[in-house]
Amino acid sequence: MKHNFFVLILILTITSCQQNFYKQTKNEYGLIVLNTVQQYQYTIKKDSSKQLINLQNYIPHIQFNWYYATKNNFTKEVLYQQPTAYLRKEAAEKLHKAAIAFKQMGLGIKVFDAYRPYTITKKMWQIVPDERYAANPAKGSGHNRGIAIDLTLYNLTTGEELAMPTAFDNFTEKAHVNYQQLDKNDLANRDLLINTMQQFGFIVLPTEWWHFYLPNAEQYEILDIDFKSLDEN
Repeated sequence: MKHNFFVLILILTITSCQQNFYKQTKNEYGLIVLNTVQQYQYTIKKDSSKQLINLQNYIPHIQFNWYYATKNNFTKEVLYQQPTAYLRKEAAEKLHKAAIAFKQMGLGIKVFDAYRPYTITKKMWQIVPDERYAANPAKGSGHNRGIAIDLTLYNLTTGEELAMPTAFDNFTEKAHVNYQQLDKNDLANRDLLINTMQQFGFIVLPTEWWHFYLPNAEQYEILDIDFKSLDEN
């Protein structure tokens, strides 16, 4: 009996430690933000669909242009150190299907941004506190949850990006998806991108032709884990 009693106490102690280790506390905005790989991995054990997929070897012919890893972005600061493109499993699978469709048209996907640590969202908001163009940290963003991606298209033969209405992170009306006063070629390319992404379940942000996300964001936790930590696990 004594042996069983001590085993029970040990089990209860271990369980209590695990609960405290993975305890989720709310930040200054009342949001739960996971900031360790261990917390993230714990959610995957409960729901494998929450896994982040590295897009590098998952999406055919994928390319990257990491503006946030340079000073050539709207903040004029280097925000990312050696970034990696991650999306949750569902978003990655849908993007893979879209990439196959684009490939049949002779086109490839070029990514500007995917999963974004929450700390970066807070920094962006300090610079552009406008919800039309930057995510309010009081709500978190689809990027923080791993279900949003910023991208464009390029020609598989020439390697050149398709002409679009604006450059990435252009905060003007020309970047809005309903803006029509455009060159016919720019308009056709934008509509091709949007229509194809929508065909595979993505929603486009009305003010940014390059920003796509899944509608079920709330089922995924906000993450604030740096790229290096994710790459190592």
